[in-house]
Amino acid sequence: MNILIIYSHPNPNSFNHAILETAKETFQKQGHTVIVRDLYAMEFDPVLKPADFELIQQGKVSQDVKTEQEFISNSDLIVMIYPIWWATMGAMLKGYIDRVFSHGFAYRYTQNGPEGLLNSKKVIIINTMGTPNTSYESMGMLDAMALTTDTGIYKFCGMEIKNHIFLGAIPASTPEQRAAHLQNISTLLG
Repeated sequence: MNILIIYSHPNPNSFNHAILETAKETFQKQGHTVIVRDLYAMEFDPVLKPADFELIQQGKVSQDVKTEQEFISNSDLIVMIYPIWWATMGAMLKGYIDRVFSHGFAYRYTQNGPEGLLNSKKVIIINTMGTPNTSYESMGMLDAMALTTDTGIYKFCGMEIKNHIFLGAIPASTPEQRAAHLQNISTLLG
């Protein structure tokens, strides 16, 4: 299987990076081909510009977007690893989605409404958060975040959600708790 990991965190020493390494190692041990797109390391430009719209209207995209779309097209499973900031994904990843999941590639409009074009793709989302899961659950925030990303982005584009993992209270977690999270991720991906 071809697995694409889209990773978005500016700190190479973060727990998100440990999740990335665990996921990559787990998939490689299973014999899968793994490609990692580290948005900060790549210095991906997340800003959607007027030129992007002009190209889309011509049925084209810029070369950097085309490269990312080719990685997505060639993958069977996409794993999104990123922290939750202010109850959503950070600007870098949001800009990646704005630019790469473009009209004509990820979706199109028909007389019956929008149609997803990434129907053969499966997605796993792994999020870290500072807020404990129980706090977000009691407010309905986990459901809201899953609705806006899982349904509003990935399902809208025709993708199948395999799993959405929320890991809360990470800044306050102990080394033992983090090790248990990594083991659980390895098991879930195994």
